[in-house]
This record gives sequence, structure tokens and C-alpha cells, in this order.
Amino acid sequence: MADINIANLVDVCLVLLIIFMISAPLLQSGIEIDLPRTRAKTITEETSGVVVSIDKKGGIYINDVFTRLDGFDKALDKELKLKATSSVYLRGDSTIPYGTAIGIIGRMKEMGIESIGLVTGHDDKKTSAPKKK
Repeated sequence: MADINIANLVDVCLVLLIIFMISAPLLQSGIEIDLPRTRAKTITEETSGVVVSIDKKGGIYINDVFTRLDGFDKALDKELKLKATSSVYLRGDSTIPYGTAIGIIGRMKEMGIESIGLVTGHDDKKTSAPKKK
């Protein structure tokens, strides 16, 4: 008579669950960016574009790989061809100067990229309009 001992299977599954719960947050982007907050509607569809990030020190990253401004065009073009897409999502820290972000967007427009998305954080605050007296 064959008996199945489920206790060992449950132990292994629980250990794997704990390992995945601990390691999942570490798999997110390694670039620390404080995104500007907005109450805009969240996009729920799958995004498969190239992510360009600007950190608070002005460092530019293409899909989490650091790149210099003078090699930005070439690196972005290479990544777009590698992913076979024409969509770019710009993540910028809320403390960077406006001109830095516009400069990057301008370079992308010069490259012929028309689909540029701006990534923001979600603001959960329910602020009401000021009351009139």
C-alpha cells in the first residue's frame, strides 16, 4: 500500500513561497527614483517599450543600464532595435530640473520617436477644491 506523505511537500512549498516573497521586491528596478505624484488614470495594459530613467543626480539609464549623454542616441537606438519596439517610457525623479527631462525628450524626438510615455507615481490623496466664500 502506497501512502503519500504531504507534510514534506507542504514544507518545501512554504519555504519556496517565503523565498519568492523575499526576493520579489529585489527584482524591481535597481535605480532609486522618486516619481512625481499625480491623480491621472493608471494604464492597465501590458507595456513593452524601452524605459529611460533619470535619477536625482541627473544620471541617465536605458533599461537600468547607465549611459552617458553623448552616447545616448546610439544606445537608445540599439535597445529599440533589440526589443523591436518604438515606444519609450520616461521615468524622471521629481527633483530633477525641468530642462533635463525636456532635453532628453527633445533628443528622442530628433531620433524620430513619437511614442513617448511619462511615468508617474499614483497620488492617493483625495484633495478637494478650495471652498469659495
